[in-house]
Amino acid sequence: MTLSSDEQKQYNRHLILKEIGESGQLKLKQAKVLVIGAGGLGCPVLQYLTAAGVGTIGIIDHDVVDQSNLQRQILYTMEDIGCSKAGTAAKRLSKLNPFVHFNTYAKKLSIGNALSLCGEYDIIVDGSDNFATRYLVNDAAVLTNKPLVYGAIFKFEGQVSVFNYLGSATYRCLYPTPPKPEDSPNCSEIGVLGVLPGIIGSLQANEVLKMITGLGTVMTNKLLLFDALSMQQQVLNFEKDTTIRITDLKQDYEGFCGIVPVQHITYGELEKNRAHYNVLDVREDAEREVHHIGGQHIPLGDLPQRYQDINTALPVVVYCKTGKRSGVAISYLKDRLKDAVFYNLQNGLPL
Repeated sequence: MTLSSDEQKQYNRHLILKEIGESGQLKLKQAKVLVIGAGGLGCPVLQYLTAAGVGTIGIIDHDVVDQSNLQRQILYTMEDIGCSKAGTAAKRLSKLNPFVHFNTYAKKLSIGNALSLCGEYDIIVDGSDNFATRYLVNDAAVLTNKPLVYGAIFKFEGQVSVFNYLGSATYRCLYPTPPKPEDSPNCSEIGVLGVLPGIIGSLQANEVLKMITGLGTVMTNKLLLFDALSMQQQVLNFEKDTTIRITDLKQDYEGFCGIVPVQHITYGELEKNRAHYNVLDVREDAEREVHHIGGQHIPLGDLPQRYQDINTALPVVVYCKTGKRSGVAISYLKDRLKDAVFYNLQNGLPL
């Protein structure tokens, strides 16, 4: 394998780095990296891996572009709203670097496809936003013996680490048990500083490039904590737990993370029989002021203090913008209001 004259122009700044040079660039060209999620973290990861010349990049994301994504997911534009993130990302990235091959998977990572997908790549990058997927990705990486680059964001803070690299610790060593759903909201529920995923995603891409080229010290058995408001960084050490054994993917990951299966109802079904249901809006006050469909209003974060105020005489239809927060709310409420019947408004609040 060699670099064409156009590739040499494209990667000139790498080639003149003696630590990378042509041999390092060829390693990048031969590498295959799978990116889980093309959202806040996935966008900067994909942009920098593409620009660096990673030869084959897989993108798996079942979601479509929403206008609220544009505040931080800078691969997309207003024209992409409603389009597949995986397909749109690959199309735009190809314009940045035509020498990279993209495999797109517009579907959700699952127990059924995780092993086969991870097995096709050299390195896995986790850009997901929920704990069930993080545990699934970790276990698939361990079973296929692939290093996993981890990143997570929360409001103004981020984390980065590398798992399962040359026998290093895994995600389960750091987090053996997941938090409760109500204690682990994602950015669609609590917000996030727009620049933060760009910073954390770039750090994830940096770890990928280090592993491929053999440069520097990889973030194994270490967790980087970053605070965007103070610009403080900490590196915490943790050890591999040799008692943890991962043998298959048979586990119910959502159940393990405390996510209770819920019944769904469409907006049309609700409107036909509105008198037979009580309705609960778990969005924030500002969202409620813009648009709502009535019913009781208790923001998700206030449920621990106010869940007993909910009228459960009739089945309760819980709604939010997309159906994610309402699902978390129902998981929380089912544990406390055991005799109540809950429905999640499918796909969230209609426009």
